[in-house]
Amino acid sequence: MFVDRVTLFVKGGDGGKGCSSFRREKYIPRGGPDGGDGGDGGNVIVLAQDGADTLADIVNKKHWRAVAGGPGMPDNCHGKKAPDLIIRVPPGTLIMDRDKENILKDLKAAGDSVTVAEGGRGGRGNRAFTTSTNRAPRKFQPGTPGEERWVKLELKLIADVGLVGKPNAGKSTLLSRLSRANPEIASYPFTTRHPNLGMVLIGGENVFVLADLPGLIEGAHQGTGLGLEFLRHVERTKVLIHMIEPFPTDQSKPLDNYLVIRKELEMHGKETAQKPEIVALSKCELTDSSQVRQDLEKALGKEVVEISAVTGAGLATLVQKVTKTLREIPIAQS
Repeated sequence: MFVDRVTLFVKGGDGGKGCSSFRREKYIPRGGPDGGDGGDGGNVIVLAQDGADTLADIVNKKHWRAVAGGPGMPDNCHGKKAPDLIIRVPPGTLIMDRDKENILKDLKAAGDSVTVAEGGRGGRGNRAFTTSTNRAPRKFQPGTPGEERWVKLELKLIADVGLVGKPNAGKSTLLSRLSRANPEIASYPFTTRHPNLGMVLIGGENVFVLADLPGLIEGAHQGTGLGLEFLRHVERTKVLIHMIEPFPTDQSKPLDNYLVIRKELEMHGKETAQKPEIVALSKCELTDSSQVRQDLEKALGKEVVEISAVTGAGLATLVQKVTKTLREIPIAQS
């Protein structure tokens, strides 16, 4: 199950209460106060960790509470500090405060973390209140409560290359040919309901991550169709492969379909629209597809790569162009 948005209640552990105690030993009539401080409560920490590309592991647990700190004890013994509670998520997860609507942190890489709820501080025992004028204090402090809040976790997949295009443009089929991913493939629109990731082996140990993203329709930037569900994941990619079907089943024109997608990318934001783009005409095994490619190149003023996920034609050329484009992206942008 693919899950890319979760709302959680998080609460840091309460601090342990301080101890009120007096030293009582034989031959020491005025032992004085010896109540120890309480331990600090545990923090709730969200940690990005490799090995997952969905929030499905945490979707069924809505409340996360860290353990409270231990109480202070006699003989100046400090209460036990509680362990932190770790919520593990995939890299690319955005952490937001639900009520304040501000971003706490963007966990872009594995190892990034953020404390979403701090544990309370342990209360002081009566020994801490000893003064020159009050040598036998009975005062002690309860621990402070842990911080609590509702947080929203939003996953934006981190992929090197994203496949974009209208429904049924052949994106899932291409992903299955270039990688070992097994996306659902069917002849009806919107077969892909959520992003699929695959590793494309270039040679040796060189690979890039390819994402098959849900199909776009007009009005997507306003949430129409899969809309923002699609566009949110495009933001993380470095390069876009814009796939165009030569003979759409709805009788639409390939050029018009290309322009519709470009408009939606531009309406979503400049950064999305300005990503390097490789235009690929799919299903080139069909008769007269070469003429469609020539018409597109003339209208767009750029190269259009003909590919066929069925016969494998043009796939090597496409991978080479992707590799070259990725290498040309400045490190600061990637």
